[in-house]
Amino acid sequence: METAIKQTASAAAEFEQPRYTKRETLLTMLSVLLVMLLASLDQTIVGTAMPKVITELHGFDRYTWVTTAYLLASTVMVPIYGKLSDMFGRKPLFIFGLIVFLIGSGLCGAAQSMNQLIIFRGLQGLGAAALMPIALAIVGDLFTPRERARWQGITGGVFGISAILGPTAGGWLTEHVSWRWIFYVNLPLGIIALLTLIFLMPTLGRKAQRVKIDYIGSILLVVGTVPLLLGFTWAGSKYAWLSAQVLGMFGLSIVFLGAFIAYEAWLERNNGQPIIEPSLFKNSIFRISVLITIISNMALFGNIFFLPLFVQGVIGTSITNSGLIMTPLMLTAIICSVVAGQIVAATGKYKIIAIVGMAISVLGGFLLLQLDLNSTNTNVAIDMVVLGLGMGAGMSLYTLITQNALPNKIGQATSALTFFRSIGSTIALAAMGSVMNSAYLPAFKAAIPAEIVQSVPAESLAAFNNPQILLSPETQSLIQAQFAQGGEQGQALYNTLLGAVKYGLVDGIHHVFIFSFGITVLGFVVVFFLKEIELRGGRKKAGAQVEQDGETGAAGMAAFH
Repeated sequence: METAIKQTASAAAEFEQPRYTKRETLLTMLSVLLVMLLASLDQTIVGTAMPKVITELHGFDRYTWVTTAYLLASTVMVPIYGKLSDMFGRKPLFIFGLIVFLIGSGLCGAAQSMNQLIIFRGLQGLGAAALMPIALAIVGDLFTPRERARWQGITGGVFGISAILGPTAGGWLTEHVSWRWIFYVNLPLGIIALLTLIFLMPTLGRKAQRVKIDYIGSILLVVGTVPLLLGFTWAGSKYAWLSAQVLGMFGLSIVFLGAFIAYEAWLERNNGQPIIEPSLFKNSIFRISVLITIISNMALFGNIFFLPLFVQGVIGTSITNSGLIMTPLMLTAIICSVVAGQIVAATGKYKIIAIVGMAISVLGGFLLLQLDLNSTNTNVAIDMVVLGLGMGAGMSLYTLITQNALPNKIGQATSALTFFRSIGSTIALAAMGSVMNSAYLPAFKAAIPAEIVQSVPAESLAAFNNPQILLSPETQSLIQAQFAQGGEQGQALYNTLLGAVKYGLVDGIHHVFIFSFGITVLGFVVVFFLKEIELRGGRKKAGAQVEQDGETGAAGMAAFH
C-alpha cells in the first residue's frame, strides 16, 4: 500500500509544473494529430476504391480480406504496443509504428496482385496498431488531465474529419488519378510528421528499470484474438453461425484467451510484466469505461455502417450523395467533441457529460427506429444530427477518464481501451449483418402477394432474394428488361417485387436499429455506475486529486495532506 501511494504521489507531482516547452508541445501535438488523421483516414478512404481494386487485380473472391488482414493485424498488436511504450517510452514505439505504416502504404500502392495487397495491408495494420493508442497516450504524457480534456476533444474531432474526407477523397483519387494514390497519399504527409517526431519530439513515458518482454503472453493474445475476429467476420456471411468452421474458431479463441488470462495473472503474481495486467480490471473506473466503450462503439458502429445502405437502397440516393448525407453526423460529432472537452477541462467533471452523451445517443437510436419506406434524406439527416451529438460527447471522453484513473499506466490503459473498442466494432458488424440477413428474406417473402408467389417461377423470384439489386442500377435495368417483355403486366409485376425488396431491406435494417437501440439503453444504465474523480489541474500542487480506485491499492491525494 505504501509503495502504491508513493507511486501515485510521484505521478501527481509530475503534473505540478509543465515539463516541456511550448514549442516542443505544440510541434509534437501537430505531428500527433497529423499521424492520427492518416491512421483514421486509412480506415475510411479504402472502401470507395475497392470495386476498382478488385476489377484491376481480379480479386472479387478475396474482397473482404483486404479489410480483414488490416483489422486482424492492427487489433491484436494494440495492447502489445501499449505495454511496450510504457516500458521503453512512447517516442521509439511511435516512430517505429509510423515507419512500418508508411512502408506498408507504399507497398500497398505498388501491389501487383490481390494476394500482395492483402499481405501489405496486414503489414500496414501492424504499423497502424501503434499509432492511435500511443498518440492518445502522448496526449496523456504532455498534459495534465484538465488540459488533456481540451486536446482530446480535438483528437476526437480528427475521427469525424476522417469519416467525412475519407470516402470523398477515396472516390476522387480513384476516379481522377488512380486507386494506388489512396495509399501513396500517406507518404508525403507521413514523412513530414516522422521528421518532426524524430528531431523535435521529447522523450515521453518512463522507461522501466527492469525490462522483460512478455513473449508468451503476446503469442497467446495473438493466437486467441485472431480466431475470435475470424469467427465473427465469417459468421453469417461466409459460413453459418453454427457451422463447424465458426464454432471451431470460437472454440480455439476461448482456449487460447483463457490461457492468456491465466498466464497474465500468474505473471503479475510473480512480479512479471504482463501485456495486459489483470489488476487493471480491479479499478472500477477502468472496468466501466471498457464496458461502455464496447457497448457504445457496437451501437454507433452498427448505425453508421447501415445508414448509408438505407439511404442508397430505400431512399434511392446515389453513392456520392449518400456519403455526403453522413456529413451532419460527423460535423455535430466534431463540434460536440470539442465542446465537451472544453466543458470537462473547465469543470474537472466528466460523469454528467458521459450521462448526457449516452442519453442523447438513446434518443438518436429511438429516432432511427421511426425510419420506414416513406422516410426522406431530411428525416435521416435529423436523426444523424442527434446521433452525432451523442457520439461526440463520448468520442474521446473514456480515454481521458481511464488516463486520469491510472496515471502510472497510461500507455497500457489507453491501448487496452483501443483494443476492446476494435473488438466491439468487429463483433457489432458481424452480429448486425447476421441480424439483417436473417430478417430480410422472411420480410421480403411476406410482402409478395400469394398469387404472385404461385404464378411466378422460383428462379425469377430468386433474382430479388438479395437486396443488393437496389444498389445496382445496371442489374435493375437487366431484370426490368426481362419483365418488360410481358408488357404492362410484367412491368407491374417487376414494380411489386422491387417494392417487396425495399420492404424486406427496411425490415432487416429496422431489426439492426432495434439491436443497436437495446445496446445503447444498456450503455445508458451502465454509465450511472461510473465513478468520478475530479480531473487534476496543471498548476495545482498538493490539492490536486490523483485518486485511483481503492480496489487497486492506491489512494487519493487526500492521503498526503
